[in-house]
This record gives sequence, C-alpha cells and structure tokens, in this order.
Amino acid sequence: QVQFVESGGGLVQPGGSLTLSCVASGFDVRIWDMGWYRQAPGKQRELVASLSSAGRSNYADSVKGRFTLSRDRIKNTLYLRMNMLKLEDTAVYYCNRPTREDHWGQGTQVTVSS
Repeated sequence: QVQFVESGGGLVQPGGSLTLSCVASGFDVRIWDMGWYRQAPGKQRELVASLSSAGRSNYADSVKGRFTLSRDRIKNTLYLRMNMLKLEDTAVYYCNRPTREDHWGQGTQVTVSS
C-alpha cells in the first residue's frame, strides 16, 4: 500500500528555516522521481521541488536557491530543507511521485508570519 506521511511543519518568522520530512511506504524512493508540492489557501497545488531517480533536482523559480530536496534511501524518506522563508511560502506541503500524483498524504502546514 503506497503511503506518504509528511511532518516537520510549523510556525516560523520570515527569514527562518524549516526541514520537512516525508516517510514513504509501499514503494522504493530510489527508483522513482520524487517531489514536494504545496497548496496555499485558495490556490492550486503546485510542484515546488523534484528529484529524479538519477539524482537530478529541479526547483520552481519561487523557491530556487532557498529550498533543497534530498532523499534518504535507507529510511525511504524525502526531505525539504527550506531557508530564508517568506510570507508567500505559507501553505500545506505534500510529497508524492510526479508521474503518479496519487495516494496523497495529509500534508504538513507551514506558516510564515511575523
């Protein structure tokens, strides 16, 4: 059974940092492209960072240079390190496989506020 469990969100001030975690089960993250998504209130869910099975990363312009995606193959876990957070980064963050986008988890709320 494919499952994603996200955690690590919280309330942070502008300029702060957070690291999100996503524990995946039911498949091997080593052989799939993986991604982090976010959905802000009133907006569509968007892909902000992805990592191919070959190790190539790609970031949305809005987070480039601030967010870093990594993968722990032993723990079957995906991480998103977020630095220099901005108000507009406030959203619920999810992980998934960009080629499937199914079995969505509950997400983790990130709120950037002063």
